[in-house]
Amino acid sequence: IFTGLQYIHSLNVSHRDLKLENILFDDEYNIKICDFGLSKILDENHLTNTPRGTPCYSSPECFSGNCYDGFKTDIWSCGVILYAMVTGFMPWTERNVNKLTEQICKGKYEIPEHVSKECADLISKLLTVEPNKRITIEDAKKHIWFTS
Repeated sequence: IFTGLQYIHSLNVSHRDLKLENILFDDEYNIKICDFGLSKILDENHLTNTPRGTPCYSSPECFSGNCYDGFKTDIWSCGVILYAMVTGFMPWTERNVNKLTEQICKGKYEIPEHVSKECADLISKLLTVEPNKRITIEDAKKHIWFTS
């Protein structure tokens, strides 16, 4: 997923709706990212100001009403995807949209004890509320969880 996202970003495109439903496998189990209906070509600063995508995969900055880095919000979505893949459920527990938004903006979630400390560390770096402190795709690909 990171490699596919890295390629998409190299074209100055932010997917803006990364979620489990938009990650497919071909018959050889190669990952395919699909549904670019909400994607956007970004300028050299990677900024956009239109909130898009599925709320529970959206980054805190998407709810701010300000311009945000579309690439960094895609990375946040990867954190939600990874969390869901290793736990079987979403990191957010609220069903009310306002409470869900508040939970996301505060980065309030718990990682179950059965998740390895290396995976938990990567999830926490992907789901860092402050976008400028969020891990990059390049660093995520080098994370110990992938290399151990």
